[in-house]
Amino acid sequence: MEINGRTSVCGLIGHPVEHTLSPVIHNTLASLLGHDLVYVPFPVEPGRVADAIKGADALQVLGLNVTVPYKSEVLDLLAEIDTLARNIGAVNTLVRTKSGYKGYNTDMEGLYRAMQIEGIKIEKERIILLGAGGAARAVAHLCALKGADTVYMLNRTLDKAEQVAEEVNGVAGRQVVCPMLLQEYTRIPDGQYLAVQGTSVGLAPHDDRVVISDPAFYEKIHTGFDLIYNPWETRFMQLVTAHGGRAYNGLKMLLYQGIIAYELWNDVQVKEQDAQIIYERLETQFRKS
Repeated sequence: MEINGRTSVCGLIGHPVEHTLSPVIHNTLASLLGHDLVYVPFPVEPGRVADAIKGADALQVLGLNVTVPYKSEVLDLLAEIDTLARNIGAVNTLVRTKSGYKGYNTDMEGLYRAMQIEGIKIEKERIILLGAGGAARAVAHLCALKGADTVYMLNRTLDKAEQVAEEVNGVAGRQVVCPMLLQEYTRIPDGQYLAVQGTSVGLAPHDDRVVISDPAFYEKIHTGFDLIYNPWETRFMQLVTAHGGRAYNGLKMLLYQGIIAYELWNDVQVKEQDAQIIYERLETQFRKS
């Protein structure tokens, strides 16, 4: 494309950003949809995120994605925050308005759309959620919002899981999240569950690691979704499939959180056929790296 004075600019702020796949998503979308737009990663040093937001607004940057470690830090710098993002306590997408940037969390809507595409439902589902950190906390909010029956949250420390449960159950107005110590997984009632792996355990280069290795645990899982996509198949996924379940990595979550951000910036609806083209490019790019 030819960049000129009318080209819209979007980008990513974080630290580091050198290995991000987001430009593949957004620049491909701009090309497919014929939009005069370019997407660029912007490395922001610690302590400079407020300067980055102010500068982006002054430069009329159309929209920004926000990655670690700034997803919570940006909250106080925004003119407005979407309800889901406020409940989760983290923002990953900024949309420029007349009064400043409005913050959204498209990570969880991206996860939900990825699950829908794969035929995975949350509504009325019994769910096992591994972890109680930032990602798992967001997943718990999503599960409650989308009508999950029960979420068994397993974590190494009970206090953190209890804090998340109290917060999510308070917002939901019902008891949906049940906090448990990780080693208490044998107390989960018999049945078949959707399991979401929301920790960093198993992330490359520690591909052989897994939160729970007991085969009996995986016999309860009909579908496993790992938020990690590097490696392509985590040990968690391998154990799920070895015991007859379906397993998915987090690359489609990455895809759809980006697509939803692009839709917010440009007021468009991306067709699934275009999403599939981008997914294939993401997979190719990932396997090269």
